[in-house]
Amino acid sequence: MNARLDFLTEPATGKALKYLMAAGKELRGTALPAVTQELVSLRVSQINGCAGCIDMHVKEAAAAGESHLRLHLVAAWREATVFTEDERAALEFAEEGTRVADAGQGVSDEVWANAAKHYDEGQLAALVLLVSFMNLANRMNILTRRPGGNYQAGQAH
Repeated sequence: MNARLDFLTEPATGKALKYLMAAGKELRGTALPAVTQELVSLRVSQINGCAGCIDMHVKEAAAAGESHLRLHLVAAWREATVFTEDERAALEFAEEGTRVADAGQGVSDEVWANAAKHYDEGQLAALVLLVSFMNLANRMNILTRRPGGNYQAGQAH
């Protein structure tokens, strides 16, 4: 299975994609904890059904030392006891920020306030950008049917 389109083969879209990917790499250097970033990226990708991004973030998180148990439980984080309160706040934020059409309001005041109890303003800004970036990446991959399964940890970073 191959993707429908390779953005890098077209000069204009290839250049734009390189800028987008550079922005994604910059997010990795923010004060938002790396493990939280991977959990959020995985959850957003699960909600959107993006096989390529699920593949990437499971493998990146595992390579960074994340346990298989926690990775398997991200989809059911509300009922799982293996996540910290900080991580739970970020996962809840990611869900509401991804399901904007379902919520009708984006992230609710309650969810924002809960996240703000656990993260400072810089981390919240990074969380907003990460959720937005992942939704963009997911949609690009879904529209082009980028398959999952062949990603190697470190390949995109």
